[in-house]
Amino acid sequence: MDGVLRCSKYAFGPNRLHYCGPDANREIYDYIRDGFTDPGLEALLKGFQTMFPYLRHIAHANNIADPFDERVVEAYWIGNELLDTIEKKVFWRHLIDDHQIPKKIGKKSFSYIEQKIERGAAPNHSFHVLNIWKRTGHKDEPHTLESMDSCRISWGKVKNVDGQTITIEREPLVMRAGKLALGAPEVVKIMRGLECDIAIDELHVGDTVSVHWGIPCEVITQKQATLLRRFTLRHVALTNETI
Repeated sequence: MDGVLRCSKYAFGPNRLHYCGPDANREIYDYIRDGFTDPGLEALLKGFQTMFPYLRHIAHANNIADPFDERVVEAYWIGNELLDTIEKKVFWRHLIDDHQIPKKIGKKSFSYIEQKIERGAAPNHSFHVLNIWKRTGHKDEPHTLESMDSCRISWGKVKNVDGQTITIEREPLVMRAGKLALGAPEVVKIMRGLECDIAIDELHVGDTVSVHWGIPCEVITQKQATLLRRFTLRHVALTNETI
């Protein structure tokens, strides 16, 4: 799959809700529906002020010219071996220069982030959602448990497909004894309305899908699901250090 198109499928959910990126959801929808990419779609995705700097950072740190290289897109949204090559100091500098995190959450809170970088934080979407407690898209407000659960990339096994309704079994993000955790698997239904019927055209019971803000993004392999779970749990553990 084209990296730009794949990235747009993950970016679509929050953009549809006007949380991140330019006011261009209809255009992004049309690109995904048609399975078509061009410099125009790249320009739209570069307007995501949190996502694109991460892609650029991962690419540069791995000597990859294209921030939308599919390996880079996967590293950010799901997680892969590219994240293991990035030096801690380089990641730290990226958060200061490209995201200005100390200005957004304060120097004291950023000192906790510095400690987490030393203990294995990686430039993956789950790190930013779970450890940068203040939302950095169009909503300048703290995350809630519900918004973190929706904003992280979750995954679930397809139990049933019925027209516009997909039933999956997923592990929700929960609070247990004052700490974050992945809860017992629950069966949930995802409604594919007209505005999000682009997600997955051919879906089968037993498939595992990734989900972002209630939108199924793509079918993922068992290896990808394992990596996604690994990076999610790593960043959940780091979050719990400062709760």
